[in-house]
Amino acid sequence: MPENKTLDIIKKAIILEHRGKALYQSVTPETASNGVKDLFNMLAEEEDNHIRVLNRQYRSISRGGKFDAHGVEGLSLGGDSVAARVLTEKIVDEISGASYEAAVISAALEFEKKAVEFYAQHAEKAESEEEKKVFLWLADWEKDHMSMLARIDKELMEKIWFDNSFWPLD
Repeated sequence: MPENKTLDIIKKAIILEHRGKALYQSVTPETASNGVKDLFNMLAEEEDNHIRVLNRQYRSISRGGKFDAHGVEGLSLGGDSVAARVLTEKIVDEISGASYEAAVISAALEFEKKAVEFYAQHAEKAESEEEKKVFLWLADWEKDHMSMLARIDKELMEKIWFDNSFWPLD
């Protein structure tokens, strides 16, 4: 992949991560739910990790180097952990399925889906194994976020159905 196109892709990825971080940081002052605050603080911190990895790639390539996947495998994915499952239960208990927080969770889910698509597309087009590793790592991490948010979104939807005695027909 030509260097300028590669750098453009990395710049787009950095912007994508900054936008995600901004979304997540915007929620915490607006919510009374400690669970939602914890979730979005965790997601914002993870977006910072992505930004650091992408900045390292940008510096390397802009100086004539290559992608460097060294160390990305060691960064853990947190969304399917025990802490994430407990956080999901806490969030569902603390918020209404039709609240501002639920709307932001739904929007964040869509944001993460787009990030997964972006990274998976660029992993598929990667010209080196290191480039592919970096983009697959990012796609996997975003999938982890997406799965956690989808689980919360589904449970909130079911809570609305239960609270309103509404269940779709089979």
